[in-house]
Amino acid sequence: MTFKNVLAGSVSMLAVLSVSGRAFAQTDLDALYTAAKAEGQLTTIALPHDWCGYGAVIEGFKAKYPGITVNELNPDAGSADEIEAIKANQGNTGPQAPDVIDVGLSFGPSAKADGLIQPYKVSTRDSIPDDAKDAEGYWYGDYYSVMAMLVNKDLVTTIPTDWADLTNDEYANAVALAGDPRASARAIQSVYAAGLATGADAAGAADAGLKFFGELNAKGNFVPVIGKSASLAQGTTPIVIARDYNLLARRDSFRGNPEAEIVVPATGVVAGVYVRAISAYAPHPNAAKLWMEYLYSDEGQLGWLKGYCHPIRFNDTAAKGAIPQDLLDALPPAAAYEKAVFPTIDEQNAAKEVITGQWDTAVGANVQ
Repeated sequence: MTFKNVLAGSVSMLAVLSVSGRAFAQTDLDALYTAAKAEGQLTTIALPHDWCGYGAVIEGFKAKYPGITVNELNPDAGSADEIEAIKANQGNTGPQAPDVIDVGLSFGPSAKADGLIQPYKVSTRDSIPDDAKDAEGYWYGDYYSVMAMLVNKDLVTTIPTDWADLTNDEYANAVALAGDPRASARAIQSVYAAGLATGADAAGAADAGLKFFGELNAKGNFVPVIGKSASLAQGTTPIVIARDYNLLARRDSFRGNPEAEIVVPATGVVAGVYVRAISAYAPHPNAAKLWMEYLYSDEGQLGWLKGYCHPIRFNDTAAKGAIPQDLLDALPPAAAYEKAVFPTIDEQNAAKEVITGQWDTAVGANVQ
């Protein structure tokens, strides 16, 4: 069946099949599925199966919508590779042209500005935070991590609950970052988050975070090495600050030896978000839209959560009791994520410039 035949087959399907990208008050999923099945394929890129539970997510989509083949391009590609794949395949309807992309936050606005993605207002968009989506529907945050602490409970008696606790005497020679703040994005985010926790606004968080870590270092609580699973287990760095999904995987890998706990700080909860969009040149635009609808449904959101990546609609799904209890039990408390903030690109870039440029003088710890 050709795309033209599908259009002729149903007047009610006309709005769904339009690739103009305009918003619709309500999506007819049955009609969208019919159109997507007529296209027969969805081409993804850069989705390794062990990242955010994507293996199970892809299988879930195929099981829910039989008749649509998922063509997976270059699972290990980076965000820049995805953008280049769109550019290189303009007008190409073959198997090397991606329909959808999953990229770092900065690539969403830039891809929109370059005309590389098309708008589509997914039906659950109202439950996506405003600061994690494009107002016109060109891109959406899909999942995120927050900066958190992994604590070796065999060595740390009192579990810290917030950034300020890390300055306590009992945490001498205990606290490490999971990267060098002069180069590592997650370490930079950690410093920024600590700054926000002091009460600073977005513009002052980088300076406040540097001051906080300077005090932590002067007190002897900061350990200037890159915190890893081995260093935490061995006690060299019994408290490691990193992204929560990395820490959850590390905790599971210990299998109780040592006992470890993950703490999302009470304040300064900073989220790092990935975003999803449809290629402006997608050969299978309806399959791409159906994929978006699946990912942003409760079912798709839980698929990411099972892979320890907090879906962008986490607060909404948690509030309405849509998350199974056993899954909640494996995660930090849902309430801890209610305060998560999503820094803009400009805020991130400004913080990066301050932190990378002033770490040596403000903190004086050469992280290795």
